[in-house]
Amino acid sequence: MEAIGGHLLVRCLEAQDVRAAFGVPGESYLAVLDALHDSPIEFVTCRQEGGAAYAASAWGRLTSQPGIALVTRGPGATNASVGLHTAMQDSSPVILFIGQASMEHLGREAFQEVDYRAFFGPLVKWATQIESVDRIPEIVSRAFSVAQSGRPGPVVISLPEDVLSGFTNTDVGKPVTIAEPAPSAEAVSAAASLLSASERPVIVAGYDRTAHAGRGRLAEFAEANQVPVLTTFRGNDLIDNHSSSFAGAAGVGMANHVEALIRESDLVLALGVRFDEMMTKAYTLFAIPDAAQKIVHVHASDGELGKVVQADVAVQSTAANFLRALNDVDTTVPAGRIEWFENARAQQTNALAAAPSTDPLDMSEVMAWLQHNVPDDVIFTNGAGNFSRWPNKHFAYGHNARLLGPESGSMGYGLPAAIAAKVDNPDRMAVAFVGDGDLQMTIQELGTATQAGAQPIVLVFNNATYGTIRMHQEREHPGRVSGTDLWNPDFVAIGNAYGFHSEAVSTTADFAPAFERAAASTSGALLELKFPAGNL
Repeated sequence: MEAIGGHLLVRCLEAQDVRAAFGVPGESYLAVLDALHDSPIEFVTCRQEGGAAYAASAWGRLTSQPGIALVTRGPGATNASVGLHTAMQDSSPVILFIGQASMEHLGREAFQEVDYRAFFGPLVKWATQIESVDRIPEIVSRAFSVAQSGRPGPVVISLPEDVLSGFTNTDVGKPVTIAEPAPSAEAVSAAASLLSASERPVIVAGYDRTAHAGRGRLAEFAEANQVPVLTTFRGNDLIDNHSSSFAGAAGVGMANHVEALIRESDLVLALGVRFDEMMTKAYTLFAIPDAAQKIVHVHASDGELGKVVQADVAVQSTAANFLRALNDVDTTVPAGRIEWFENARAQQTNALAAAPSTDPLDMSEVMAWLQHNVPDDVIFTNGAGNFSRWPNKHFAYGHNARLLGPESGSMGYGLPAAIAAKVDNPDRMAVAFVGDGDLQMTIQELGTATQAGAQPIVLVFNNATYGTIRMHQEREHPGRVSGTDLWNPDFVAIGNAYGFHSEAVSTTADFAPAFERAAASTSGALLELKFPAGNL
């Protein structure tokens, strides 16, 4: 059936079971927008391309299916780059489609022209341009494969305007199947031997496309073998935190007991881990390239194996396939390991509850209340700032709960991520933890939420400062605060203007009833949590 390129592109997305796309409309891809008019794909109209790319990144992390973003050329594409950098560091599958100037005009510095292969090449897994309408199905299929294979990540596809308006009889591609590598028998045997000999092993779990589906298997394996489990930065939901094996997260502001577990371990089973700066405490927890600990490194991408630390056993496999194979091999639990395992869990249990605060609004009590009152399938999201320690360190994620936070530490992610969560599943509670400076990076997406009927509960931490940077200033340059004070708007008034149920909360006693009203609201809710100015 003859069709123009823009219509064929949308049919290709439908064939890959795309349910939603996030974007800002532009004249450079009108043919795609026209096709979306009659498509079952929900197009979520965002207010800024960075918000659209954040939402797509969160969608990829939440569903393990590529998040789709559509933006126009030039300023639209460059605005979206913040979300692509976030998706890359989060190992989140994303495909960004960019309207482009017509092929006949390229190379002349046409209106808003950018060479997207050159611009995005260092930020993404693959950046390409479709230069023939007949190749749309081929390149879309390859994009879905690249975004999900090995280490998941973002792909960029440039769409010249005349390619989108050209005619073709080419048919759509079939749904992409993703290969999931499995370990060799020799690798499993070698890993089992190291585990059986280890008295102080630790598992560090990172993200791959099988990680969330396999978190029950991870807990079962770790409990049976008495091995403490740490997750990577903002990966707390990779295992049921109520498991006796869960011992904390290795990331920013690493707890002392987590650091000690890694330093004192004699074996690290690194599952889907990149050995990045956050997990290694700025590359200080492992000697590089040859660690003092024995290392079994399991990753679906061969490009991650040996990139930072040389493993004693390097295994190209998904975490789920590796654990399934290792579970079928007999291993022993040395007597000394039991105390190691129990101490790790006890220290994590002690670290979960935050110390009480003297502030009128005590977040330690707020988090304790949330722990017992939100649904077991709640989705917490957060942007970047000191406030993020509350959902990252002082909440235990059950088997059905999720956490979406940017491993890149990118401000503005929390609200678009919560919107994506509500688009994916409108019946689940999504709670966005955002700072006052953090929210103002993407505050306009409150309009996106209302228009899409995807309104989360937004908790705004207002302390009138860029708190994380202020903290570093106070440490490095005491008494010389510069550039970090914030004059803030009336967040409650802004929330109301966007159609959200909005309240200010200044005391601990006020929080629970305010949250209950927020949860009962059908319009989404914004609660401004007020703290003393400069409070860190």
